[in-house]
Order: sequence, then structure tokens, then C-alpha cells
Amino acid sequence: MAHFLRHQSFISTSVRKHPRLHHQTNAPIKLPNHGKKRAKGNGCLVQCSTSSYSSSMSSAKASVELSGKAEEDNNGRWEDKEEQQPLYLASENGWKVRRLEENQYETRKVAQIQAEAFHQPMPLFDDLFFRFFKAEVLAGLMYKLRNSPPTRYACLVAESPSDAKLVGVVDVTALRDNDVLRHLHGTEEYLYVSGLAVSKCFRRRKIGSCLLKACEVLSVLWGFKYLVLRAYEDDSGARTLYANAGYRVVSGDPPWTTSWIGRRRRVLMIKQCNFIDLISSTFQS
Repeated sequence: MAHFLRHQSFISTSVRKHPRLHHQTNAPIKLPNHGKKRAKGNGCLVQCSTSSYSSSMSSAKASVELSGKAEEDNNGRWEDKEEQQPLYLASENGWKVRRLEENQYETRKVAQIQAEAFHQPMPLFDDLFFRFFKAEVLAGLMYKLRNSPPTRYACLVAESPSDAKLVGVVDVTALRDNDVLRHLHGTEEYLYVSGLAVSKCFRRRKIGSCLLKACEVLSVLWGFKYLVLRAYEDDSGARTLYANAGYRVVSGDPPWTTSWIGRRRRVLMIKQCNFIDLISSTFQS
């Protein structure tokens, strides 16, 4: 699985800046955060799901007040009869991927999935340490959502086809680390993929592949040329998943960072994205 970046220390200052136009033939398309909703009065404020919808409905305002038509269920999820349909970035093998809705239910579910995937079991008091780790994951997620511009960070979630249950998650962040950029040509920034995790009972069902496809779609929409991730060198399953998705190894952690302190060695993997290849792979799948 993709290396998990813990809490807020990994967020570079570039993430908090407003996005720049990248030097490409077409300007990047800004993808709205379709799922963001917040309580207001007796209803909720729903942002328009697409820019075309927003322009065509300018007379009705860019955001619509739904008074008394939204209710919150026991899980903290908003139920809305007039809710806009989610904007899915990828759909493969029945799984669909979209941006996280910033509500209590989905943020806690994402924290649960990632904590289960990345928690290192402890010989004593494992349940207690797991709860602490899950709280740390949730705090890091909330920090990124609150402090990152919508076209510099995205948390993507995979839904099951039957009941729209969240079964997978991945984080995508715009970064500009010089140690990574020296492996990339003709670019000043890249999208970093991290925290890819799938619920235990849904693993080995191609959800990870669908999440990676959504990351690729997002990179094209935002105008980024490269996707970058790190994986543990001895994790053959994860490396095979990434290789099948088009990622290749370009470097690894220096030996001195892993040998004498007992850390697992990681490899750096990159993928160059373009619109033509994305369309071609979509039709082939």
C-alpha cells in the first residue's frame, strides 16, 4: 500500500498556497468539492456540483438553500431529497470513486479504514494504542481538509456498488519536494499519492486499482504531469499493484536511513500522466 503520511507535519507550505496555472496546452480544470455541505439555519448549504451547472443556474444563485429538507441520520450523514448527484472520478468493476464529503460519518469512516491498514500491532494494550492512532489519523485528516485549497489536496473514497458504503480511501496532495523533482522532467510540482487503504473484508477486489485510476483523472483535471508515491521495498503486493497501474521505480531510501535504525526501506515510484493515455486506458478497461 502507499506510504502513509502521518498527521500535519508532511504538509508543505506549497499546499496552502493558491494553485498556479501550469504550462500546458490547456489550462487545468478546477474540480469543485462537490460533497462539501454545512449546516445553516434549519437546512443546509449545498454547493453546485459542476461549473456548467453553476453558470446555467446563476439566476437561482450558485448555492441553494434547502430549508427543512435536510436531516441528519444516526451516523452523522446528511440526507437530502434534493441533493446533487456525486461527481465520480472513476468507475471500474462496480466500484466508484469520488471526493470525500466533509461530514462526521465519512471522516470517521476514512480514519477507521486507514487506521486499520497502517496500525502496527502492539504486544500489550493494543486496543488502546489503536484508538490513539485512529484519533491521530482523524486529526490529520481534519487538518488537511481545513488548511488545504481544494485544488491542492483531495481525499478520495471508493463506494461499494450495492449500498454506497465506503470501502477504500486515498489521499492526493500537490507537492514540490526537490529530492523528488530531480527525477521528473519539465515540471515544478507533482501530485503525491499516499494513505491508500481498503477495508479488510473488501481487499483483493480491484478497489485499489480504481482508486489509482481516480488519482490519474484528478491529475489531468488539475493540470499535473506526474503522480508520485512511495511503497515499502519488501511489499510485493503493493508494488505489483502500482506497476500494473503504470508506476515505475526511480529511486529508494538511502541505505544509512534503513540499516542502522531498523526502518523498512521505501522505493519512490512515479507515473507520467496525459489525457490521451487516460482515455485509451478507460476504453480498454
